[in-house]
Amino acid sequence: MRALPWLWELAYRLLRKGLAMAANNFRIPLTLAAALALAPVTAQATISQAMQFDVKVEKAAAIVLGKVVSQQSGWDASNTRILTRTTFQVEKTLKGGAAQQITLVTPGGAVGDIAQEYVGVPRFAQGEEHVVFVRNTSAGPTVLYFEQGAYRIAETDRGERMVHPLVSSAVLVDTQRGIAVAPEHPRTLREFEGEVRASVGRLQAHRMKMLQQQKQQASLSSQLQRNAPLVILALLGVIFATWQFFKRP
Repeated sequence: MRALPWLWELAYRLLRKGLAMAANNFRIPLTLAAALALAPVTAQATISQAMQFDVKVEKAAAIVLGKVVSQQSGWDASNTRILTRTTFQVEKTLKGGAAQQITLVTPGGAVGDIAQEYVGVPRFAQGEEHVVFVRNTSAGPTVLYFEQGAYRIAETDRGERMVHPLVSSAVLVDTQRGIAVAPEHPRTLREFEGEVRASVGRLQAHRMKMLQQQKQQASLSSQLQRNAPLVILALLGVIFATWQFFKRP
């Protein structure tokens, strides 16, 4: 289930971009070369665009903390792909409407002796706790940006719950700078919740600012329409004054 032609096409574009920037930073092509060198060796490596945390929060229909209570795999309607449905008992909703349970659909899984696996798709197990960014699709809710949209919860020796990004075989790339980047760092559940709240606050503030600007533009347009005769007279006055100025000997 790997799209190697796509991988090499994207790799080629990124390498060209890195070489073009070599005059400013010679480390960029070296970083890309090192990342791409892993692809033929591991046969599992793929390249994924690194998504910013604020983007994930904005695009997520919901963000939930929950425990896996059941899991079932089966064929899709066309009988060509295996889909796995994982049900979470929701402990806390960080974004979106509150719910007691949520079932997420992800590609891949095993039915009898047949198994399908997709690089970059998260795998969940019974009893595990996760924070999941949810995206709605025609097939049902799924994980937004797959492995980048799911985090594993683990307790320290002191009983503190930590949020860990999932270990991935994919190479994350910052497409704007053309370099490979490290995955997110682990943080406490409290810190993670604070980051989500802060991100939601920034997004709301941005929306309010955009709405305010739209209202101001609409108000200005409305005033111009109501005072169209005065505006026309003012423009004619400016034109006449300009013509008189240049007419002087």
